[in-house]
Amino acid sequence: MAGYMPVSKTDKWATPKDLYDKLNAEFHFDFDPCPIDWKDGDPDGLKIEWGSSSFCNPPYSKVSLWIEKAHSEWKKGKTVVMLMNAITDTKAFHKYIYNQAEIRFVQGRLTFINPREPTKKAPNVKPSMVVVFK
Repeated sequence: MAGYMPVSKTDKWATPKDLYDKLNAEFHFDFDPCPIDWKDGDPDGLKIEWGSSSFCNPPYSKVSLWIEKAHSEWKKGKTVVMLMNAITDTKAFHKYIYNQAEIRFVQGRLTFINPREPTKKAPNVKPSMVVVFK
């Protein structure tokens, strides 16, 4: 039997601040298409234009849609930096990322923060990668 893998009840986990700050210092983000504080009724980041340099920590439950959108925005000449699980066997990875974007594997497991309960932290059960469409 495979090991236990907990399932989160939410897609709203904040990016570790030190990682975001390091990437922001390099790419100077001007847009986040799926901010942690999004609410029902807010503009859908999959349906709107992104900024010239966007940071995207997508909802992992719908990550393939966000990968496709990031690729589309990059094709318009924009820079997109994505934080996601390092899962490299998916159709979306091979169609939109592999041999097209820079891939930076994150050493160790990131710990995400629950924005509703900042003291509640959860280590990712999977490795992470930063994908840079530039």
